[in-house]
Amino acid sequence: MPQSPLPRIAVLVSGRGSNLQALVDAITAGTLAAEIVGVFSDRLDAAALQRVPPGLGWSRDAKSYASREAFDAELADAVAACAPDWVVCAGYLRILGAAFVARFRGRLLNIHPSLLPKYRGLRTHARALEADDREHGASVHFVIPELDAGTVIAQATVPVHAGDSADMLSARVLQVEHPLLVAVAQLAVAGRIAEHGATVLLDGHPLFTPLRLDSAGTLVPGTK
Repeated sequence: MPQSPLPRIAVLVSGRGSNLQALVDAITAGTLAAEIVGVFSDRLDAAALQRVPPGLGWSRDAKSYASREAFDAELADAVAACAPDWVVCAGYLRILGAAFVARFRGRLLNIHPSLLPKYRGLRTHARALEADDREHGASVHFVIPELDAGTVIAQATVPVHAGDSADMLSARVLQVEHPLLVAVAQLAVAGRIAEHGATVLLDGHPLFTPLRLDSAGTLVPGTK
């Protein structure tokens, strides 16, 4: 019998693309049963585009468009053209407009470098240090029009050490971002997670707290 086609992932990037690389590596290793069908960037010089074959990359200078809506509309058309099952924001630094989100709602994921709902937006590591937090981390959530406010699927934590700088803390968080994103992507492509209003369903059952990434890189139930 012919094999079923692999689930299709489109990835949105703005920078160096280390989270994109984590997805690529997991697919290559056979631990993520999916296919990356397009990588899209708002920056012509995004280093992430070098991590995939030229035919998979799409980039435009978002600042050259007359409006945010105009850029988002062209981006949405380009993403839709590759018929993705999931769209993953992996270091994508522009706010997605309501029309874009509506077009891909329920299959649009973002990884964010904080333990949401703390520190939406930018400067998350510096803000965690300014607040004297003892732990910090990363979250993967469904995207809604409000910035970094979608329901959180899973999180990974790291300790905050005395004497940490924002760069030091950022590097520590990045080490857990990669396995966290891959673990959530595994659930997504297996059809195990879904957005249901303000709730995440895992295997058809509501998650009341985000999953947590353990030291073995496995997602386990979170605690309140």
